Amino acid sequence: MPSDAPRPEQAGTPEEFTAALRALRIWSGLTYRQLEGKSSASGDAMPASTIATTLGRNTLPREPFVAVFTRACGLDEADVERWLDARRRLALGHGRPVPHSGATSSDTDLDAATDPADGPENPYPGRRRHLLHLLAAALIGAGAALGGHALLSGLGGKHETARATHPVQGLSILAVGSWAHIHPARTPHLCLTEGRDRTHRYSTAVAAQFPCGKAGQPRTYIEPLGDNVVQIQWHHPKYGIGCLTLLRDGPGRDLIEPRDDCADDDPAQQFRVEQIGPPGAAHFRLLPVATRQCLSLRDQDTEEGTEIVQGRCSGARDQEFLIALVPPS
Repeated sequence: MPSDAPRPEQAGTPEEFTAALRALRIWSGLTYRQLEGKSSASGDAMPASTIATTLGRNTLPREPFVAVFTRACGLDEADVERWLDARRRLALGHGRPVPHSGATSSDTDLDAATDPADGPENPYPGRRRHLLHLLAAALIGAGAALGGHALLSGLGGKHETARATHPVQGLSILAVGSWAHIHPARTPHLCLTEGRDRTHRYSTAVAAQFPCGKAGQPRTYIEPLGDNVVQIQWHHPKYGIGCLTLLRDGPGRDLIEPRDDCADDDPAQQFRVEQIGPPGAAHFRLLPVATRQCLSLRDQDTEEGTEIVQGRCSGARDQEFLIALVPPS
């Protein structure tokens, strides 16, 4: 790690870790657009808007983002691994690592946790074994609070999670997210985009179906949150980034609204993507995690402007969607 670069092991909270990432961006001297270009050149395609949104939060970024971002900032694989180790430590609820007796401040990370049994014949060096112990304890103690798959995904080869291309079954979404068009299967010439409640009971923008080339409409970005669970973002040319959110009460109940207070842990902003039909058909159901119901066209209407609403999963055709990934502009 360059001596003047921010040190991730000094972060004791998610807020401090994100602040260190912001400092790393400043240290790199790169703009958001330049970071987007560097990530695209390496095949990771991380939009500038995603970088800005993630660095603007105080929550712990997901591991794929940290890997792609730190590489784009110019760090080598060993230094990227140090950032990932610090992020995993915080994800497990541990604060700053306690330095060993006689250790210097630069050694106060998981690399300092050695084991007498370490050697060429041991497939798990001390840092990895220490991480395994932490993960095992977390899995036993945390249970449902921390998903086993999410915890163990970082134990494979270097940054496999950051390079994963199938966090959603049947859809080749990158681990850092992908641009997409979402089409109702009954009206594949239309896209899920910005509209209005035709009953006029709810006044702000909601998800509806309109022609995909409608002027001024937002671009759709799908960001994976876990196995087959995603956040659907709208990147609007005027209003910025909004995350589709299920309205559970009030005059807009069951409608889907874009909100700028995006939060990875808000079930109303999480959607499960379930593949239906034969493999390769690209037909999916979208289920709000908050209710486990299905998104569909209101009243099974096929007209332009029909709102997207949630309702009981029935297997009807109007609850099927086509998802087409598109390259970044």
